[in-house]
Amino acid sequence: MTTLWGEAKSKAIAAVNTELLDANWQTGKYIVEYEQGDKQRAEYGKRLLVNLAKDLTARNGKGFNRTNLTYMRKLYLAFPKCGTLSHKLTWSHYYELLKCDNTLEMQFYYKESIKECWKVRELKRQMKSCLFQRLALSTDKAGVLALANEGHQVQTPQDIIRDPFVLEFAGLPKQKRYKESDLEKALKDHMEQFLLEMGRGFAFVGRQYSMQIGSRQFKVDLVFYHCI
Repeated sequence: MTTLWGEAKSKAIAAVNTELLDANWQTGKYIVEYEQGDKQRAEYGKRLLVNLAKDLTARNGKGFNRTNLTYMRKLYLAFPKCGTLSHKLTWSHYYELLKCDNTLEMQFYYKESIKECWKVRELKRQMKSCLFQRLALSTDKAGVLALANEGHQVQTPQDIIRDPFVLEFAGLPKQKRYKESDLEKALKDHMEQFLLEMGRGFAFVGRQYSMQIGSRQFKVDLVFYHCI
């Protein structure tokens, strides 16, 4: 019975998300069409967002401020065909994606979000850590296009293990030198973020892990196993 209601809840949430995305896209289309035309029409279009925000808020309540309407307009311009919208992502995903500086970057995060089933929080973290730029720096133009069209493909060990790492989540103060023990503790305290930063397929085995090599015992600070 629990499974039945769980599935029903998931279907209901998916249906609401589909309708919300479609409604936001239709609103964006409406705004863009009103902005087309001669200069006088374009000037009216600048006031349209303010007037429309007031009107929709009065009719439907929260969620229709000028900023949201601006992003609905961006949604339509980025995805001019409604059928190209993936309903695997929520409006909150698209809201973050539309902040990207260029179409190539947005398409990369769009593909990765779908493929890796990123939650909005993870998408924001990856964007903040400049994952696209870090990958693009070590790839030629054709490779960058492949990243945007196909997502990050694992073909070699170098594609799995990231370089460089961005460890801002560890919360260590900025200084020239770090104690090894401080870094070890910080990474352990933020293990989930560290595993995500390392790449795909890593599992944490243990801290100060005992290993015997020959007749000697060694302690390894942090041990990970790569499932892939």
